[in-house]
Amino acid sequence: MTSRYVTVTSELRAYLHDATLREHDCARQLRAETSALSDGGLMVSPEQGQFMAFLVRVIGAKRCLEIGTFTGYSALVVALALPEDGYLVTCDIDPIRAGVGRRYWEAAGMGGRIDLRVGPALATLDLLLAQSAGGSFDFAFIDADKENIEAYYERCLRLLRSGGLIMIDNILRRGWVADPAVKHSSVKMLRAFTRKLRQDERIDFALLPITDGIALASKRLDNR
Repeated sequence: MTSRYVTVTSELRAYLHDATLREHDCARQLRAETSALSDGGLMVSPEQGQFMAFLVRVIGAKRCLEIGTFTGYSALVVALALPEDGYLVTCDIDPIRAGVGRRYWEAAGMGGRIDLRVGPALATLDLLLAQSAGGSFDFAFIDADKENIEAYYERCLRLLRSGGLIMIDNILRRGWVADPAVKHSSVKMLRAFTRKLRQDERIDFALLPITDGIALASKRLDNR
């Protein structure tokens, strides 16, 4: 029986980039600079960035959250997808890596749409909730430490409006989640978290095997 899944070879990925990728010059330059870093592999792929921008536009997002800025590539592609009165709050604990992206945000004219909060993301999310921002965001992207993934999710869900969307990255963890021999704590957390998402009646849920796995959770309209 023929497999329904396509293996994404380097040749196929090059084709996808050539045939489908729409990338702002500043995003492309930021991606090139980040790729040259020793930890550049932490950056989202350009096709994932384009998918994020697509979702932001489709749901008509104006207020967005990001947990895990890194060098700011995903922040830039999201900001570029927002309307003129839209903005993104992005959280990270490393001002050096986030500072890489700030130059490109400004060059793309997006500096005013991106609010970088340096410090523990949970503290930033708790502050937003304390400032009565609950139910006011349209889109959230979680791409940070897996130890706090459930705490990030719960706070983002409270901050999202009904019908808002959460995207969670690295949910398949290089495929390790499917290997019972892998006992690492972060992998165990992801398995448990995925089960939680599947059972969570506050959301509609889908998991896509794109790059390292993307979970999508849409806050149901009857959850205020």
